[in-house]
Amino acid sequence: MKKEVVMRVLFIGDVVGKPGRIMLEKYLPELIDNEKIDCVIANGENAAAGVGINKKIFQEIINIGVDVVTMGNHVWDNKDIFQFIDREPRLVRPLNLPPESPGKGYQIISVGEKKIAVINVLGTIFMNGNLACPFHSVESLLKEIREITPYIFVDFHGEATSEKLAFGWYFDGRVTAVIGTHTHVPTADSRILPRGTALQCDAGMTGPLDGILGMDRDIVIKRLVTGLPERFQVASGDMQLNGVMIDCDDNGKSVDIRRVGIIQPSI
Repeated sequence: MKKEVVMRVLFIGDVVGKPGRIMLEKYLPELIDNEKIDCVIANGENAAAGVGINKKIFQEIINIGVDVVTMGNHVWDNKDIFQFIDREPRLVRPLNLPPESPGKGYQIISVGEKKIAVINVLGTIFMNGNLACPFHSVESLLKEIREITPYIFVDFHGEATSEKLAFGWYFDGRVTAVIGTHTHVPTADSRILPRGTALQCDAGMTGPLDGILGMDRDIVIKRLVTGLPERFQVASGDMQLNGVMIDCDDNGKSVDIRRVGIIQPSI
């Protein structure tokens, strides 16, 4: 018998530039109302012109209806983040960055009478940087978090689906969901693992549809063909919103996961 759903969480894939924010503004309030969503998590590491986030854009995303914003490898690309990350309990940077990094790698927020923990980690395969092991980093604090809440959502920001799958299986039954970000292409592998962890290797992106991973396709193609440096720009044209909706029971286990995909043709 399917367990009773006591919480519904919407996880939105990487919000890219102004088109991503337009899609949030147009569709998120309706999704929250129609689907009776209790909590919204969105990856915002590309929200400011495709690289990083600033205070104004962060507040804009929160005001639209997002409860927690996660980041990724572009976390420090917009220097404005240093002005507010230490004071913002709704912003999560990757946990496995060097310990001197400002901000926090997880946050716990209240959702009605319940609490939800949101963790952000960076993958280490094909990713640059001084990164600790994401497995060990989450393991080191999991007991502490589980004493507060069984509702634990992990944004795994990484390149390799193999690493994301391994992470999901490793923490199966100990976290509510592992949702991948970074590659900007939604994967068709959403499932509930045997012990109750929801898994999808990538939630996709929210922003331009006609670009290449959200960037102007002509610029990307020229850079790849010529090998010469080109400054990326956020694409225009049709837009998309991608994410996953996760239903949880009263033990923090996931009982259902389904993809969310909306396309908005350009006018």
